[in-house]
Amino acid sequence: MDVEDIAARLGVPFEDVDRVHRLASDLPSAPLPGKADVPAILARLAVPPDDAAEIMAGWPDPDSPLWTPELRWLLDRSIALVRADLGGTGWLPPGPELPRERGPAWRHLYVYAYLALIDVVRGYHRDHGIADAVSWATLADLGRNLAIDRRMHGEGWPVMQSWLTLHARGGVYELGRLQHQRGGTAIGLHIPESGPLTPEAVDASLDEARAFFPRHFPDEPYTAFSCGSWLLDPQLLEYLPADGNIVRFQQRFELEPYEEPEGLDADVEVRRFVFRALTTPLGQLPRHTVLQRAVIDHLKAGRHWYWRRGHFPI
Repeated sequence: MDVEDIAARLGVPFEDVDRVHRLASDLPSAPLPGKADVPAILARLAVPPDDAAEIMAGWPDPDSPLWTPELRWLLDRSIALVRADLGGTGWLPPGPELPRERGPAWRHLYVYAYLALIDVVRGYHRDHGIADAVSWATLADLGRNLAIDRRMHGEGWPVMQSWLTLHARGGVYELGRLQHQRGGTAIGLHIPESGPLTPEAVDASLDEARAFFPRHFPDEPYTAFSCGSWLLDPQLLEYLPADGNIVRFQQRFELEPYEEPEGLDADVEVRRFVFRALTTPLGQLPRHTVLQRAVIDHLKAGRHWYWRRGHFPI
């Protein structure tokens, strides 16, 4: 099959498949773990039972009728594409967005790629002296994201599949309450869905990072923590209590001048993170928390949220 034929069979734009072909055509892939070992691996990755059952049902066995030649090609080349950037710290789409309603092989293709890269990235972690507990805590973001995607009825995964390539390349680490992304001169902070964002939990995570990066990446001189998020939008101060966790998190940062983020709609991102729903009408969204009410009332008033960036010294 040529690239045009693969794209047509997958039902995705030619340009998306051509990108994978150009970036990964001659690069080594990596094997999937043995099928008998997969249930234990999925459990360590905090994959919920419903998703684990689907992943096993769609497993790419050599004789599986679910796995057409074009799907096998994309899986192999996606693994090679991500593996080639081991140690990379930037955003990396692993391949085209697939029509996931066509079954578990289509729905979980990039999960299979992630599973093939587990041993690769854990080897990278070992080479940098990173404890196994940190490796598994970081990689278990797969299960968290699959659970979120299920709650969102599939609306979340196109973003998440690119996000998870950071974990599979050793670009991000979960240290306590926060995830910490390597790159440049600032450690990028991300806030997973894992409990209250208390000042004490944030302090403990920052302290862990201050020790972690000089120890494991001594050639990367970080001078600041940074964050890009709607959580740093000063408009939240109009709605949230001054002693609340979000406001206190905001207060750590010096905001950078506003720049329109390319390809990102902050109103959509707020809905994604606060409600885990992108298409539900505003009037049908829950109003259980101060934050939920703030988001809804702000948007109903015809106003918009903004994605802001900020930093503070290490």
